[in-house]
Amino acid sequence: MDETALIHSAQNGDLDSFNTLILHYQDSVFNTALRIMGDEDLAQDAAQEAFISAFRSISTFRGGSFKAWLMRMVTNACYDEFRRQKRRPTTPLEPDTADGEEMDSPKWLADPNMTPAERSEADELEHAIQHCLDALPTEFRTVVVLADIQGMDYSEVATASKVPLGTIKSRLARARLRLRECLRGFEELLPSSFRLQEEGNL
Repeated sequence: MDETALIHSAQNGDLDSFNTLILHYQDSVFNTALRIMGDEDLAQDAAQEAFISAFRSISTFRGGSFKAWLMRMVTNACYDEFRRQKRRPTTPLEPDTADGEEMDSPKWLADPNMTPAERSEADELEHAIQHCLDALPTEFRTVVVLADIQGMDYSEVATASKVPLGTIKSRLARARLRLRECLRGFEELLPSSFRLQEEGNL
């Protein structure tokens, strides 16, 4: 994908080019919104709002990391949704089915190669991670999601969050410390490799 050419075409009004860009980033956008919001329906709304904002604003993009620019749209949409909700999300990570029953396993975790026991363990780990993310203040949760889940570098996170680089580093250090303390309560769920990594640098 020639991202630069697609961006240029999209800025000139080519909807197909814009849609190609969005298809490339839609999973990252939704997963970021889901981790920040902690609720699938709210995350869908925030992602949709982010794409609409991106379409309206793409002419203002002046280069740099397009992903970071797009993630700014996502974080803004999430914060707007929080303001509308006027409460912290309390919905469990698993979405409900159409008849109101809770799904056994979130579809984004489904791995056809997993045994039932492995899937159950993955679900429990997912619960633990989201529980600990939800316990963080929104600004801490956002930097962790962008840096540690989306793999963005500090400067990209700063761009996406509209926060100075030094503040990002400070928030990330404090957020990781709180996450580590929270996840200690779920240590038996964590893979040994994660425990080693967590002890070393999280």
